[in-house]
Amino acid sequence: MISKNIKILRKQLKLSQEELAKKAGITYSTLIKLESGANLNPTLETARKLARALTVSIDELAKE
Repeated sequence: MISKNIKILRKQLKLSQEELAKKAGITYSTLIKLESGANLNPTLETARKLARALTVSIDELAKE
């Protein structure tokens, strides 16, 4: 579910994948893998960075 939530939240903020990756301080390829569902288990640090960049809690990022 995290992949879907990242994509929804990113689009709500009108950010491209590249913009979100830069804002979160993660690589573009990592974000692509997360959004596509190729990686369903990001590290805690990656989840924190994404949550911060998307202005949500980690719980909200991972909710079903």
